[in-house]
Amino acid sequence: MSEKTESNAVQENMHFEAEVSQLMQLMIHSLYSNQEIFLRELISNGSDACDKLRFESIANAALLEDDSELTLNVSFDEEAGTITVADNGIGMDRDDVISNIGTIAKSGTKQFLESLTGDQKVDSQLIGQFGVGFYSAFVVADKVDLISRKAGSDAASGVRWSSDGSGGYTLEQVEKKQRGTEVVLHIKDECKDFANGWRLRSIIKKYSDHITFPIMMLEELPPAPEDSEEPAPEPKLEQINAASALWTKPKSQIKAEEYEEFYKQVCQDYESPLAWSHNRVEGTQEYTSLLYIPKKAPFDLYDAAQQRNGIKLFVQRVFIMDEAEKLMPRYLRFVRGLVDSNDLPLNVSREILQDSKVIDSIRRGSVQKVLGLLEKMAEKEPEKYNDFWGEFGQCLKEAPGEDFANKEKVAKLYRFDTTKADKQGDLASLDDVVARMQPGQEKLYYITADSYTAANNSPHLEIFKDKGIEVLLMHDRVDEWMMAYLNEYEGKSFVSVAKGDLDLSGIGLDDSEKEAEKKARDEKAAEAEPLIKRLKDVLKNDTSEVRASTRLTSSPACIVLPEGDMAVHMQQLMKQAGHEVPDSKPVLEVNPDHPILKLLDQEPDEDQFASWARLLLDQSWLAEGGQLDDSAGFVRRMNEMFMALHKA
Repeated sequence: MSEKTESNAVQENMHFEAEVSQLMQLMIHSLYSNQEIFLRELISNGSDACDKLRFESIANAALLEDDSELTLNVSFDEEAGTITVADNGIGMDRDDVISNIGTIAKSGTKQFLESLTGDQKVDSQLIGQFGVGFYSAFVVADKVDLISRKAGSDAASGVRWSSDGSGGYTLEQVEKKQRGTEVVLHIKDECKDFANGWRLRSIIKKYSDHITFPIMMLEELPPAPEDSEEPAPEPKLEQINAASALWTKPKSQIKAEEYEEFYKQVCQDYESPLAWSHNRVEGTQEYTSLLYIPKKAPFDLYDAAQQRNGIKLFVQRVFIMDEAEKLMPRYLRFVRGLVDSNDLPLNVSREILQDSKVIDSIRRGSVQKVLGLLEKMAEKEPEKYNDFWGEFGQCLKEAPGEDFANKEKVAKLYRFDTTKADKQGDLASLDDVVARMQPGQEKLYYITADSYTAANNSPHLEIFKDKGIEVLLMHDRVDEWMMAYLNEYEGKSFVSVAKGDLDLSGIGLDDSEKEAEKKARDEKAAEAEPLIKRLKDVLKNDTSEVRASTRLTSSPACIVLPEGDMAVHMQQLMKQAGHEVPDSKPVLEVNPDHPILKLLDQEPDEDQFASWARLLLDQSWLAEGGQLDDSAGFVRRMNEMFMALHKA
């Protein structure tokens, strides 16, 4: 729908997407716990627009028109109750406005709305994480006008966007002499105290002092004496912020609060960072890096389709690009911050970065700084490091397959549940586990499962618990993949307790005890040989082997996969995702001392024996998290067993 305005421009009435309308209502009802954040968000947007123009003008100087000084301007009208934030950056045309303001093209909006808890303090932290900060304007304003003109277009190509946040907005073409964007906030009555020079200056100094473009305001002059005949002087524009790149300053001159506020502004987070590393490298390459570890994982950290890199690239303090993925490996994609290089050309592109030796050197150095920062945190601040691990540990587990050179260094940072802990969450490092190894133990043992409970209750752990041998309990989806690349640590090989043959003989025993253990095991295997043969005959089509177990002490049976095979729970996940999984037959290990096996051994009816043998195999599959091909057959055999026991 469109209508004519007084200026004869066509005004279009547009509707927000449903998700945007929800978001607007949240903003209007003061989702933010800190209202003054709106100014930081609008200034940050203006700074981004100036950055983009500065970069675009390298290839096309005409975009600067006759105005090469990039600035932001904040003004207010206390009587009218308005605040205006303007920039002379890249600007927007009609399509840009609809895309960037009217629809929120970001895929995270829906996830943002689904993530809301109803707790204002918690939910306010999500807004920056999901990149919807422009709408913070509606925390303090009941109407917002945005007037913009794209650099390089003529003055008649301006566009005005207006909304009161009630579900729609209007668009119209307007005259705008200066390129860039101007946002006018019509302040709510209860927020009129923001339309005050002192208040605005203090907010700018607090949150935006490190914006690299000047933020200007009209100076406030004292009132002229009543009897003065001199005309009142015209106020001049004065710069409010320091407008110097924080990362170019010596570390000794930067306070922790400055690092934190810079992080919030640059990385669009509402929480302070967990830690940071500020480095200046000189020599063959010259660059500065300022790298941050966030407190909380972004919503899309483990979404392969949406994963982003958080490093901004600058060249000689000129912003070049966001999400410079070549500057950090994927397993460190949670790292935020920037790199400023003196050695790259200003017209560098993503294609050039692919084969740049300078970038490779910066990347290697940056990875070492991040890993060093994490090592220090793990050693000096273990509680803080445990918080980090809970948020980003699964990312680090991707390292063995991506970064062979740092595989052992990253593994030192790993934390796991183990069988030695009293409860889930009492995590141990690999160094802890190595230090607690039993005499004669040469290998590190682990199990993968789809949950902590499944891992901790696995029958494969029975002999380990009896012998006091610690086992790593791995229950993240990435663990099975990780262990395909993490073969050893500190010279100790990793062994899955659920795969391959298992030899724990001699661990924790003296020579005489070792001999006695071996003798008892051989005697037990010989005694069970007739039963093993009967089971092999029945299950020959479903198993690769049946043998007496060295793992089990209280369970009747378990399945064991070949060493190179994928764990059962991962096979199920792959099948559910539509992937082909190679067929393989497991080994069935049985515990001849278990009462069920003794009863089975005494069963004279071969049909009954075969039915119960298959029941034993099915139970073992279920214990590993597997799914049965013949669930109905399993239920039938269970019912037959109950009936037989009842008759007995």
